[in-house]
Amino acid sequence: MGKSFPQRARGAAGRLRRRLAGSGVAELEAELRATRRKLRKTRAELRRTRALLAPELPAHVEQTIARARAEHLTYLKEHNLRELASIVIELDRSGRDGLVIEAGTARGGSAIVLAAAKSAARPMKVYDVFGMIPPPGERDGEDVHERYAKIAGGAARGVGGDTYYGYRDDLFAEVTDSFSRLGVPVDAHNVELVRGLFEDTIVLDEPVAFAHLDGDWYESTKTCLERIAPLLVPGGRIVLDDYGKWSGCRTAVDEYFAGRDGFRLEQRAKLHVIRA
Repeated sequence: MGKSFPQRARGAAGRLRRRLAGSGVAELEAELRATRRKLRKTRAELRRTRALLAPELPAHVEQTIARARAEHLTYLKEHNLRELASIVIELDRSGRDGLVIEAGTARGGSAIVLAAAKSAARPMKVYDVFGMIPPPGERDGEDVHERYAKIAGGAARGVGGDTYYGYRDDLFAEVTDSFSRLGVPVDAHNVELVRGLFEDTIVLDEPVAFAHLDGDWYESTKTCLERIAPLLVPGGRIVLDDYGKWSGCRTAVDEYFAGRDGFRLEQRAKLHVIRA
């Protein structure tokens, strides 16, 4: 008869204790260094694989991505920005009409990339309070409230240790200037920056081809989904930046799409929602 699980567990614990007792600190440190080397090698291989699989983008879009990241205008990684750019480029190639939307833009980096990638004829709206993020609500989890307490207490930092975007004096002017500085002026690229709470500003009656939602908390995500998802054109897409990060966003998404027909959810680096 084989050993029970508790017996196997006790045996494994005993072997581990004997190993630790018989191992010197130097041996354990050497093993740790070897493990770290393996992790670095694995990360490098992943970066190379991403580079091979990454879609080829126009040179001006590549340059915009590089500058947005170099100037700390976005929290997104390069592969996330490339994916966003590829989506709107494909919209133009396929002839799929409709707005491009970004809801929640921080310092504007991802919105600038989207504007650079899309046709200048396609309208784009960028929604944000352009200031301090609104507080979370009771449907947000402890993780969200802890994060907001840090922000409200003045302890949050931006990308690369820069000043957190919510603490900046005139974020609207900064974002507008960043569009121009990176060669994507809002007027020339049919971009409208809309300042205010989502519940007050996202009022639409036209088709939407793509929306990048980065509202962080439950209520903001819920508002975006209720007002944008019904307007998605067939084949249109929503990318939710915070689904895997903040509990409130996750709850809002799960509730909205539970039992709702006509949408397909795909988990990639970010959660994608595609209109059937």
